[in-house]
Amino acid sequence: METTLDLPVVSDQHAFNLERWEEICADPVLAAYEFRIETDRYGHPTMMPPPGIDHGAYQSTISFHLRRLLKGGKVLTECPVSTADGIKGVDVVWISTARIVEARRNNVLVRAPEICVEVISPSNTRDEIAEKKRLYFNAGADEVWLCDARGRMTFFCKANPGQGRASSALCSRFPVQLSE
Repeated sequence: METTLDLPVVSDQHAFNLERWEEICADPVLAAYEFRIETDRYGHPTMMPPPGIDHGAYQSTISFHLRRLLKGGKVLTECPVSTADGIKGVDVVWISTARIVEARRNNVLVRAPEICVEVISPSNTRDEIAEKKRLYFNAGADEVWLCDARGRMTFFCKANPGQGRASSALCSRFPVQLSE
């Protein structure tokens, strides 16, 4: 026997993500946590401990190089991006001025920045990183970069997202090895 429930239907994932994110950001209990918060596609908050010192150092170094090498945009850290799987906090992004005007809805981007960078943490799995790459490309990223625990950079572009590149097409002078 089938039961009909009066449950909302999510027909616009971005609108749902934004509404849920606004609720989460306004929640004083969640605001008191020192954890990073993301959501899944159902709007459930996912909490993670803040990144470690090495993780933060690589975020800072990546931000420095992006600011130095690319003009006409902004570099942001822990940037909330609406994806098909909820709101994800991208470690570092570079977004053009034109795209930020078009993509920003309150404090969330509904279109991914041109460059999304993930600094890989010891707890990350191969499948998790592959999923994040897929989500960022599907949300509109042109490139997704990965920084491993030794500061080695791998660059991926939307034309061939499964194949790592030796350099970025958007920022060819970005170093492939970051110092600690």
